[in-house]
Amino acid sequence: MATTRVSNDLQLDYKIALRTGDTSTAERAAQKKKMPQALITTPESLHLLLAQKDYTDTFSKLTFVIVDEWHELMGTKRGVQIEMALSRLKAMNPNLIIWGISATIGNLEEARDILLGSYGDKRALISSSLEKKIDIQTIIPETIEKYPWGGHLGIQLLEQVLPIIHQSRSTLLFTNTRSQCEIWYQRLLEREPDLAGAMAMHHSSLSESTRQWVEDALHEGILKAVVCTSSLDLGVDFRPVDTVIQIGSAKGVARFMQRAGRSGHQPGAVSRIHFLPTHSLEIVEGSALRHAISHKQIESRIPYIRSFDVLIQYLVTLAVSDGFRPQEVYEEIIKTHCFASVSREEFNWCLNFITQGGEMLDAYDEFHRVVVEDGVYKVISKRVAMRHRLSIGTIVSDTMIQVKYLGGGSIGAIEEWFISRLKPGDSFWFTGRNLELVRIKDMTAFVRRSTRNKGAFPSWQGGRMPLSSQLSATIRLKLDEHGNGKKKKDVEISALAPLFEEQKRTSHLPEDNELLIEKARSRDGYHVFIYPFEGRNVHEGLAALFAYRIAQIKPMTFSIAMNDYGFELLCDQNIPIEEALGNALFDSHGLTADIYASANITEMARRRFRDIATISGLVFNGYPGKQVKTRHMQANSQLFFNIFEESEPGNLLLQQAYDEVMTFQMEQVRMTDALARMEHQEIVIRELERFSPFSFPILTERFREQFSNEKIEDRIKKLIEQQTR
Repeated sequence: MATTRVSNDLQLDYKIALRTGDTSTAERAAQKKKMPQALITTPESLHLLLAQKDYTDTFSKLTFVIVDEWHELMGTKRGVQIEMALSRLKAMNPNLIIWGISATIGNLEEARDILLGSYGDKRALISSSLEKKIDIQTIIPETIEKYPWGGHLGIQLLEQVLPIIHQSRSTLLFTNTRSQCEIWYQRLLEREPDLAGAMAMHHSSLSESTRQWVEDALHEGILKAVVCTSSLDLGVDFRPVDTVIQIGSAKGVARFMQRAGRSGHQPGAVSRIHFLPTHSLEIVEGSALRHAISHKQIESRIPYIRSFDVLIQYLVTLAVSDGFRPQEVYEEIIKTHCFASVSREEFNWCLNFITQGGEMLDAYDEFHRVVVEDGVYKVISKRVAMRHRLSIGTIVSDTMIQVKYLGGGSIGAIEEWFISRLKPGDSFWFTGRNLELVRIKDMTAFVRRSTRNKGAFPSWQGGRMPLSSQLSATIRLKLDEHGNGKKKKDVEISALAPLFEEQKRTSHLPEDNELLIEKARSRDGYHVFIYPFEGRNVHEGLAALFAYRIAQIKPMTFSIAMNDYGFELLCDQNIPIEEALGNALFDSHGLTADIYASANITEMARRRFRDIATISGLVFNGYPGKQVKTRHMQANSQLFFNIFEESEPGNLLLQQAYDEVMTFQMEQVRMTDALARMEHQEIVIRELERFSPFSFPILTERFREQFSNEKIEDRIKKLIEQQTR
């Protein structure tokens, strides 16, 4: 086994075992009787161990903990789970040694301190002095389209991808979504049937056995290419590949470097990565990434704080096992970064929540999960204990439907919302196969192989990743290069010359110290386009904020569209943007109040609350094979949200939902910084006779939100024809 390869090679009598969600019941039972010298596990499985009776015996001989990929865990609630588990393990053994392993991250010292908590001053940071060389090659299309739109270009560059695959012994093709992964795998096979058997696919919805086979095949060097998602850029061990191809924007410098590092994954070796843009304007990101990496402009990870849903789950975990005394646990958790600011009154609120259901649910026995006996908080109900163990974890997604062949054999899992759109007899592509839906029973979709050539590609719900602040800043800097005759231009900037010249002709190409605002009128109404280059999330917030502030001058109703580079305000009346600029449009004073007034924060918090309700145990996902349908979970969580909103506004879980929206969805800190920067930039306003190359992709984003019997591609083609007349 891979887990024992090192100890076997060194001839060490040292047993290493795995403990994950895929570990068999028999193996878990054997581990409970006698733990191995080293256990490789996950945050969820670690908390399941803490939920066992006599767990102190299990960890009695634990001497050190190694947390791998801490840079990825730190900015998630799984990282909070690690903080909580370490607080208990450290209390059991004050001499416990904790190691964290992290790739490049902008706030490395903070990452160290968050992992170790406030357990004393003995800590060290060990960094390699080796400079990792990354060779970035952008795949430039033969023709630069002057009117780009998101997503259409990538697959058209397939012919330029095939030579890269053939010239390399092994290649990883990273996509940002599972849908892209499925589409690229299928299109490559259609174009190059000889890759069958030499190419595989890897993403998190595939069955464990399939993913394990791909990882083993990579390690043994028998695959020429693998189309994958982030499921292969973290925590997976295989031989270095020759080449990496990133399909579409990686959205962040650190993520791009992580994926590039899969090539030349040894000291002194050069990591080679090809960047494949999905539309013409995205080409500039190849140059921006090269600049950011060479100048060590790497993103910081924002840690979660005051995650009361995770704290409540953790308290029930301790109560399910041997029980806990509140004062002991409180003194432990306030030594973590996440809960350092939690007062004893707030902690008592959490205790009341798990014992009485809080202020609003005390009349319902279902929410009296924990009882108090002689000052010890414990779970005595076997039903409550079983449901809690099934719910441990912080990864919340829509209900998954298992996909199986009629004759047996699991293929993977697809979200309920996609399968529910299909009728028996419909075909869809999954795991590179064309499958026909036969029937759905007990949260399982039974399928058979289809002989058709057409079928739907599954798509998975979830927000689009926005550009990071580091990558956004570098893109703004790179726009200067086209007009800077003194500086040698990168190949990407030179290639974009036709698009940039068209932008200059129809509007203006902004420099780093300028903010471009474009005005236009069409049969749809009056358009204002603004280009902060701050990423989709910030633009969504800025668009709502500006619409609200402009409407204070004159009552107006707006439609909003955005991408990573800018956003659009559309109205049936002329938009007084000049007057708004003179009326403190960029003012950050009173920003929080204006955000609440401008955006539907309540609806955003309501959606966020579903995850919080699930993690805290307010709603139950269901038993294996009998999961609660997504719409029912949503309805249940909304019911609780409405009750708390109306009758208990001080509910900590409710407050957490609003805080998470402001921090992670609206990115309030980043929005504040953007407003401050925009306030000091030179404002350039241009009246457009026709839409510019910068505005065109934002227009097409609005098409995606509109219902029409006409294909998006056909509508965009007509718009391009109008532009070029």
